[in-house]
Amino acid sequence: MNPREAAAGVAPPARVSDDDRDKSVQLLQDSFADGRLTASELERRLEVALTAQSHDDLLAMTSDLTVDMVHLTPRSGRIRREGDWRVPRLLRIDSEYGKVRLDLSHALIRHPQVDIELWLTYGSAVIVLPVGASANPDGVRTGWGSVTCKAATYARPGKLHVHLTGELTYGRLTIRNSRT
Repeated sequence: MNPREAAAGVAPPARVSDDDRDKSVQLLQDSFADGRLTASELERRLEVALTAQSHDDLLAMTSDLTVDMVHLTPRSGRIRREGDWRVPRLLRIDSEYGKVRLDLSHALIRHPQVDIELWLTYGSAVIVLPVGASANPDGVRTGWGSVTCKAATYARPGKLHVHLTGELTYGRLTIRNSRT
């Protein structure tokens, strides 16, 4: 902060963490993979993102790149997605008592990796993956709940990979590949 800002009572911009930089780098790389950035744009933006000191620096490099995200927040009831539905890059589900069933086996999936955040207090979730897809549930915390993953947990070249995070306090999560 310079002396003029200090005298005016202006707070310095918040400094970014390595995690903030990593998320911006991932967004830039995904945007390049989706064809929204050229190689030279990616290189220029990565240099700025990796040396960013403030959130404004990161925002300047990523603000024009939309994040494909859906946030579902029912208090109770069921969330069911199956058949021909479009899977976003990031799907966040917050539910206190609900049950979740996400069948990705016939869905339109435009991204090589999909992130799913589950915040379920008492509910449970079943995620059905396409044949050959993988899922990493290591980011899901449980209290009294459980996580069962019957799919491969490592990413396979050319196949969908689902990264799961969140918390299931009393619920359970089951992940499996489609049988068809």
